[in-house]
Amino acid sequence: MADNKATGSTTTYVEDLNLIVERIFDAPREIVWEAWTNPEHVAVWWGFQGVKLPICEIDLREGGSYRFVQQIPQVGEMPFKGVYREVVKPERLVYTQIFDVEPYSIHESIVTDTLSELPGNRTKLTSITTFATEEGLQGALAGGMETGAVDSMERFAEQVRLLAADSK
Repeated sequence: MADNKATGSTTTYVEDLNLIVERIFDAPREIVWEAWTNPEHVAVWWGFQGVKLPICEIDLREGGSYRFVQQIPQVGEMPFKGVYREVVKPERLVYTQIFDVEPYSIHESIVTDTLSELPGNRTKLTSITTFATEEGLQGALAGGMETGAVDSMERFAEQVRLLAADSK
């Protein structure tokens, strides 16, 4: 678990039934939003490090859905899906998340992503995944969700850096 709140570091912690992931980026909120929601960018950074995301489908609207499928050597496909409940560009997303493999697919979590503007053209991203049960939370943690979140944030930070550099 990382706990450094400085720019360039990912913080993760568990609070009640929530896994919270936070990071500050040296980029405007619109650029962070673009990297967070555009499938072209998401396919580059989402998931465990070194794992391909050959399927990255996003219908970014309230009621729209998404589907991500990771391809893990010696394991196979790891599919995730969900439905967007709230889309407030460029500040907030609320959506469901399901690891779409039996018996885990019965555990739906709710993810709330908030992008907050900070002084100096920086953005704080806070992602809160709320689980329905302690069993669901512990299963996700045991399955590497926290490690995957940190790995993703490292690659996401690089994607944001590239987009920010291109916008200058």
